[in-house]
Amino acid sequence: MAEGLFFLRLFIGVLLFAHGTQKLFGWLGGYGLDGTGGFFEQVGHRPGRKMAMLAGLSEAGGGTLLVLGLLTPLGSAILIGVMVTAAVSVHGDKGLWATNGGYELPLTNAVIASALAFTGAGSFSLDNAFGLGLSGWAWGIGAVVLGLIGAGIQLARRESTVESADDAYPAEAANDAELAGDPASEGAASRR
Repeated sequence: MAEGLFFLRLFIGVLLFAHGTQKLFGWLGGYGLDGTGGFFEQVGHRPGRKMAMLAGLSEAGGGTLLVLGLLTPLGSAILIGVMVTAAVSVHGDKGLWATNGGYELPLTNAVIASALAFTGAGSFSLDNAFGLGLSGWAWGIGAVVLGLIGAGIQLARRESTVESADDAYPAEAANDAELAGDPASEGAASRR
C-alpha cells in the first residue's frame, strides 16, 4: 500500500508541479504569466497576470507538497481549489469529456487529491518521517471543504468581475447595445 500511495503522489504531484511551471515560467510548452494571464482575462479572472501567478503557484506548490508527502491535506486542498476553479471557469460549459474540452481532467485531479487527503501520504513521506498523523476522515473532509471554499471565493470573484465588465468598458457596452438594436449592423456584430 505504501508503494502505491508513493507512486500516485509522485505521478499527480509532478504533473501538477509541471503544469504550474507552464503558467509561471513558460516551461514545457507553457505560455508563462503574460500568455496565461491573457487567457485568464478572457475567462473572467482579472487581473489576469496576477491570477495566473496564483494558479501557477497553487499548482506548483500543491504538487510539490504531494511529491514530498509533506502536509498532504494542505497540498490536496490547494489542488482541489485550483482544479475545481479550472473545471468550472474553463471547462464547465463543454461538458464532462476531455475530448470536447470538458472538465474530465481537472475533476480527476481534484478527486485524486481528495483521496490522498483521506488516505494520507503513506509511509514513504515526510509526513510519516516527522510523525504527523495526517490521514482519516477529519483530514480528508477538512481538505475537501477548504479546497471548495477557496474555489468558491475565486469563482464568486470571477462572476463579479465578469458582471462588472460592462461598467469597466461603458463605450463597448453602449456600442454593443447600439449594434443590437440596428438590424443593418447585425452582420457587423456577428463578425466581431
